[in-house]
Amino acid sequence: MSQIHTQMQQVVSQTGSVILGKETPIRLALTCLLARGHLLIEDLPGVGKTMLAHVLATSLGLKFNRIQFTNDLLPADILGTAVFERESGEFKFHPGPIFTQVILADEINRATPKSQSALLEAMEEHQVTVEGETRPLPEPFFVIATQNPSYQVGTFPLPESQLDRFLMRIELGYPDADAERNLLAGRDRREMLAELKPVMSPETLQQAQQAATEVHTSDALLDYIQALLTFSRQSPYFLTGLSPRAGLALVQAARAWALLAGRDHVLPEDVQQVLPHVVAHRLQGSGVKEGSSETSTTTALIQVFSEVPIP
Repeated sequence: MSQIHTQMQQVVSQTGSVILGKETPIRLALTCLLARGHLLIEDLPGVGKTMLAHVLATSLGLKFNRIQFTNDLLPADILGTAVFERESGEFKFHPGPIFTQVILADEINRATPKSQSALLEAMEEHQVTVEGETRPLPEPFFVIATQNPSYQVGTFPLPESQLDRFLMRIELGYPDADAERNLLAGRDRREMLAELKPVMSPETLQQAQQAATEVHTSDALLDYIQALLTFSRQSPYFLTGLSPRAGLALVQAARAWALLAGRDHVLPEDVQQVLPHVVAHRLQGSGVKEGSSETSTTTALIQVFSEVPIP
């Protein structure tokens, strides 16, 4: 485990050399991948969402494709299509860009719901069905989607079923003054990206994912997570509560965060660290508590869930 932990820290360090001043979002993104989840990054254009996805894929040695989501994008542009070939007299399937290990769905909420839904089977089953035939996707397989704020022109809200497929949602935000100064005075990020080398192989990543599933979670910790789920279902702060799938996501993310910290057991602090990023996009505020309806306001969520006693 020590070797895996060392390599994971190298991934964090290398990614942080390009995405300056964002160690916590970088750790959250890597936690999501270690937990075999898909990641949604919501923020303003120009803060490094696409670059973060690209640097992570490169650092992990994974094959990477990018799809620019637009309002005229068709499902076939994502999945691929069968084309008739005269020479053979048969239809031949031409795979789409989704047949890779890391797919960046850039500005996913600029595409229509029909195109967004083309990702559902891939995210859930790691396979796609085209022309009546099911085809497996490479392993490991991750979707990293970026999303512009919903108030921007030309966006379509992601349906709840799509949002629920993302294990975590994070934000990057503006860099602090020192990081921004270093960014302005430093090299072009694209040049730095071109020089990056993998510091972890896909095989080692899969070993780390397996190690994350073996991180010990005590009965008291599971009681705490179950209490959080029950609180969300009974609280007047939310219109609907968290599903069992959300509970499983919380366990997986807490284990991966603990592994990234070099521990073989989960602490309540691990759960609290990942909680806002796992549940915010799965909850809809009732407006009883100011700010609880804003999924980007992690502070409000922390305040609400602080009412649940820690074991």
